[in-house]
This record gives sequence, structure tokens and C-alpha cells, in this order.
Amino acid sequence: MSREVRHARYPFFSAAREAVRAADLSLFGLVDRDAPAVERARERVERALTAGTTAPEEPDRWDPTDDLLSYPIARILVSLLDDGTAVKKYAAAEAATAADRFEADFGSDDDGLRSVERVGVTREEVLDEFGIDAEPELESERRRASRGRGWYRVALETYLTYSDPDWGDDWRLVNREVAAGRVRIEQAELGRLVEEAVRRRVAEGLPFDVRERNPDLADALEPTLASVRQLLTAGHAPTSGVGVVEPSLFPPCVKALLERSRGGERLSPESRFALTAFLVAIGLDGETIASVAGVDEEAATTQVEFLRDREGVQYPSPSCATMQAYGDCVNRDDRCERITHPLSYYKTAIEANDAGAAGPVETAEASDER
Repeated sequence: MSREVRHARYPFFSAAREAVRAADLSLFGLVDRDAPAVERARERVERALTAGTTAPEEPDRWDPTDDLLSYPIARILVSLLDDGTAVKKYAAAEAATAADRFEADFGSDDDGLRSVERVGVTREEVLDEFGIDAEPELESERRRASRGRGWYRVALETYLTYSDPDWGDDWRLVNREVAAGRVRIEQAELGRLVEEAVRRRVAEGLPFDVRERNPDLADALEPTLASVRQLLTAGHAPTSGVGVVEPSLFPPCVKALLERSRGGERLSPESRFALTAFLVAIGLDGETIASVAGVDEEAATTQVEFLRDREGVQYPSPSCATMQAYGDCVNRDDRCERITHPLSYYKTAIEANDAGAAGPVETAEASDER
């Protein structure tokens, strides 16, 4: 059982991928009979796109086999989305989830034994898996890891392969101590190199042409793909001109989500995504969202980063139809009858408020069409 659990935790490891191949299972068969692995794959992708993690919402819900098999199905779903940003965010989420698990494993590996019953991995095993040439400096790795600090000497080739100057000036080689072909880095920085190695392995080969390889499988996955695709095609309401933050003018659905969040309720991933995406679209940052919604600032900032890139908002907030599907379209008013997107509602409300209008107001969508 320990081996199966390890494969499920790290499905991109060579041994895990080989285990899937050796099982010789039909992915079409799994999809056709709506096996649990398919639902887990959907959750895997949706949480990657909305929360920056692929860890399950309810860990005890899935057995190791379902969790492991969800990985190749998730890769198929991401490929069918045919969206470069989705691939980037999915790979980053898998890597971030693995990084958290690595650190948990390293911290619990107190005796350094490689027992066959151990489900975690050691740092040495992870470095070997990705061919990362790193040596602990001075003290033994076990003693240093137990204190959560220390230094490593990483081969120059490894450093240049996995580091990125865009991470900051500290990562530029000119600012590093280099001796005998090795670069001195902190333990936490080694973890970042490992996370990057995972990200690249997950992203390798994505997206691939599923319909050309297996059109029947692509068709069978279409119902599962539909809910994932909503995150990418949730509707594009115009946001230009919405430079005002006035909660009293928020659409009823957003007001309700804010009230639930501020009241301490744990929103579903879909509802958290809808709320955060709306607030990001009107210009709020992670710190402000945390304050407004009464949520953890670090978690809010992480989700904002996954909703934005250097060019701005990457994913639109959900449309009214999607909010209805989520069960979050509540307390509808007259304006709701004339719009199809919460952002259009908000823009229309701002225009009406600025104009001092009390009667019917032309919708933002109609205005933008002219």
C-alpha cells in the first residue's frame, strides 16, 4: 500500500508513470463507466485553475488508485482546453502541491530510514529523480533539515538549468558565490529549483492533440470538460471604465458571497473563485480582498496571482449563467433581468449612480455594442 500512496502523491515520478503503463488500463473505459478517477481529474484541474493547488478538497474521499489515475486524465482535460495559460497554471499548481508535500516528507524523515513502509520521500530521492546535483554543505542533510535551514552546493549546470533571473536579482549568477563548478544556495532555494523541475516535467508534452490520437476519448470526456471550460469561457464583460470600488453597488450575488465569507463560512472552490475573480476584475489586490472578504491574506494573494499575469486579468469572472450553475445567483433584482454578467451589472449600477438615474438604465453590454 505504501508504494501506491507514494505514486498517488507524486504521479509525475518515473515509477508512478511506469505503474500506470504496467496496469494497462483503458482510459476510455474509465471515462465510459464514469470511474471516480474521472471526477478526481476534473477536481484536479479546476482547483489548479482557481486555487493554485491540485490537492483534493476532501483528501479521504479518494483512494490512492483513483488519485493516481486522475493524473493522466487531468492531462487530457488540460490538453482538450487548448489554452496556453491553462497549461501554465496547471503545471505550476502540480509543482506547488508537490513542493508542499516534499517539505512535509522531509520534515517527518527523522530517522533517515528507507523503510518499504514509508510513503514519503527523502530529499536525496527527489534530487535523484530529477537529476539535480546538490550536496549539503558542512553538516549532514538530516541534521540541517531538522532545523529547517542550511546551505547546499549545486552544480553550475543544474543551477543554470532550473533557475530564472526573473525570480529576482538574488538569483543572478553574478550575485552568487561560485566555487569549483558549484553554486552556493540555501535549502529553501534548493526547494524552489526542485519545484521548477517538477513544473517542467508536468508541462512537458502539454497540450497534445487528444482528438487526433483518440477522438472517442475526447468525445467521452466532453461532459466533464464542460464544467472546466466554464472557467475559461465564463463570459467577457467589459471592464473599462470600472475604476470605482463601491460595495453598495455590487450585484446581489457578489454581495451574498461577501456576506457569507465575512461571516466565516468556508465557500466552495467555485464560489471562492467567483468572488475573487470579480474583485480582481475591478482592480482589488490580495491585501484588499482579504480585508473586504474577511479571508486569509496569503491565500487571497495566491489566488490573485493565479488570476492575473503581467498583462492583467487572465481569467474572467463567471457569467450570470455560470453563477446560476454554481448556485450563487441569489436575490435577483430588476437589473439582473437585463444583464448577463455581474461585471455588466456593476458597471451599469455605477453609471446609474453617477447620473443620478432612478429609472431603467441601458445595460453596459448594449452600450458597448454601439
